[in-house]
Amino acid sequence: MRDFSADHRWLSLNTATVRKQGNLSEIIEACARHGIRAIDPWRDQVAAIGLDHAVRAVRDAALELSGYCRGGMFTSDAAHRIEVRDDNRRAVDEAKALGAPCLVLVVGGLPQYSRPGSMSSKNIAAARMQVEDGLAELMVYARGANMPLAIEPLHPAYAADRACVNTTKQALDLCDRLDPQRSGALGIALDVYHIWWDPEVSTQIERAGKQRLLAFHVCDWLVPTVDVLNDRGMMGDGVIDIRSLRRAVEAQGFAGYSEIEIFSNAWWQKPIDEVLRICAERHRSAV
Repeated sequence: MRDFSADHRWLSLNTATVRKQGNLSEIIEACARHGIRAIDPWRDQVAAIGLDHAVRAVRDAALELSGYCRGGMFTSDAAHRIEVRDDNRRAVDEAKALGAPCLVLVVGGLPQYSRPGSMSSKNIAAARMQVEDGLAELMVYARGANMPLAIEPLHPAYAADRACVNTTKQALDLCDRLDPQRSGALGIALDVYHIWWDPEVSTQIERAGKQRLLAFHVCDWLVPTVDVLNDRGMMGDGVIDIRSLRRAVEAQGFAGYSEIEIFSNAWWQKPIDEVLRICAERHRSAV
């Protein structure tokens, strides 16, 4: 396993971590101040400053990307299917323009939550079938852009509203059905917040192998957690054995960034320079 104790060369900042403290241009400037060499920007943040501006800002700062957040949300009623398809194609195009190594996919839950305005449904099995169909369709477009797609399994608490793919096994089953040749077109993004609890996670990481492991996200699980969406912890403040999980992915050959992604009402209230300073410290001591 790589030694991160001396520097934070392999730290990437998921820009949601400081989304309340500034726009994407300001976040990029702050990363430069703290020697952070990579980011994973969100689509709404890119849209707020414009794609062309975002591309220039990333280039001028000599930043790398560890991914692009996010595509997916495949589930909808029939009236919204074209909207879903077109939105995901735009996400692929944006990821390509920014130079991202993959487009991270949060696949969607029940239609009424994934695509507001869709008719209500409680059929999660049908939602999972729709995810597979949507993924298969998007893969055709993404292959043309040479943009790998990374399925992010989310904790089961998000099954209804954000992702009905909730385990690494479910994500890899999709990969094996849709890309059995392991062409590099489809893989997974593993976030420790979503997978730490899974008794099969070590086996599934080994199953994934280097070819399927496209991104690795870190934060921590606080006890108690007061908001399952927006109360993530800074690495080292919670109960996740982060190093064990990093050791497992690196044993398969993953050598990319450890991407810090913290959705937190508490951390969003702190100055951006304080947050990034502590991110760098904890990347060295807890990741």
